[in-house]
Amino acid sequence: MKAVQFSRFGPADVLEVVEMPVPEPGRGEVLVRVHAAGINFFEVLMRANRYAVTPDLPMFPGVEIAGVVERIGLGTDASLVGARVAVPLFAIGRGWGGYAEFVAVSGGSVVPLPDAISFEAACGLMVQGLTALHLLRRSPARGKAVLVHAAAGGVGSLLVQLARRGGASMVIAAAGSDEKRALALSLGADRAVDYTAPGWPQDVKRQTGETGVDIIYDTVGGEFSKAALDALAPCGELVLAAMGRFGLEAADIERMLADNQSIRGFSLLPLLSPQGVSSDLAELFALAAAGRLKVVEGGRFPLHQAAEAHRAIEERRAVGKVVLTP
Repeated sequence: MKAVQFSRFGPADVLEVVEMPVPEPGRGEVLVRVHAAGINFFEVLMRANRYAVTPDLPMFPGVEIAGVVERIGLGTDASLVGARVAVPLFAIGRGWGGYAEFVAVSGGSVVPLPDAISFEAACGLMVQGLTALHLLRRSPARGKAVLVHAAAGGVGSLLVQLARRGGASMVIAAAGSDEKRALALSLGADRAVDYTAPGWPQDVKRQTGETGVDIIYDTVGGEFSKAALDALAPCGELVLAAMGRFGLEAADIERMLADNQSIRGFSLLPLLSPQGVSSDLAELFALAAAGRLKVVEGGRFPLHQAAEAHRAIEERRAVGKVVLTP
């Protein structure tokens, strides 16, 4: 089978397609033929050795797949053969191997995928869908004015919709292009701002009657976090779900304390359990199947174009979910 690896850190071109043996499903395992493998920003960072954890090399990236069960091992439910499934590899302690034509996993780790959900959409509802869902559970939007950063991205586009469904009084989308702002508005945002424009926090303040937003969901970090404080209301909450630096200094923290504001950190993995992941994904799949949650597809690339897929994310050319289609 074909799989994607990188044997050194660097730009997208370090990704290469290699031939590997098709894995044999062991006892209790299933062999899944991959129809879509999700790409996440943290994999871009990991490839460049800019992630919090440095992986061993060679590294075979990919933490979420969707496909069809092709074979089973001994002691596995025979009814799984031919089933459409989603496999959140990251949630079962496996942070590798998804960029491939086949993956062998425990039969208990697969989640049934309704016929109404495409394999590509399923990938968009795993890392990113679960992140959006748990962000709103930890910091509920009901009755509050909220700001969603990177609102046209995989997490942001889902956050806009779930915050609207969750009863937010106002959803303001922050995005860096006219196209991305228009997308966020089409998904249910009330207002959209250009976070690359000077003075954008003051624009947010004006749109909230000079009060500011109650919650900022920041999934990017960097200088945005520091600038966003000017858009945060007294007693507001800055939720940091990014994987990079946040740009906050001691003076910023002191200012937040004076305004009774708070910072909430967010990390998805510690919030997950095997049973919870299955039920959470079933909830997200049901919403999507009913047309009440839209997964924005950001592009499909064959395995041999994995480098181009990484570049599309790294250069912020993509919106929504980018996938590989072996």
